[in-house]
Amino acid sequence: MTIYRAKDNFVLQSGDLREDGQGDPGYTIRDEINQRPFLRGTVGMGLNLEGSGGSQFFITHSPQPSFNGRYSAFGQVVNGIEVVDKIEPGDVIKQIRIWDGNRMWP
Repeated sequence: MTIYRAKDNFVLQSGDLREDGQGDPGYTIRDEINQRPFLRGTVGMGLNLEGSGGSQFFITHSPQPSFNGRYSAFGQVVNGIEVVDKIEPGDVIKQIRIWDGNRMWP
């Protein structure tokens, strides 16, 4: 998966199958807006309109209080934030490991 957007002190974004910020997987999922604050390293669902979530996601480089209650926050970088800071447009994500509170996946 290619990073198509990376702005210092803001966010990096990926998950777009077209790699231009306009692509989607051909379906949408219901927004699950929550009250989790967008802090440094928060993982959120990219949206175009209400109910338009799909495959795009972003990771915040710094707190983004204007995102609170507007986007679905569904994860947090718990290790390797220094790697997130170095990511640039065109870089490729080869692997993501997810900690569910009990164990690491995969």
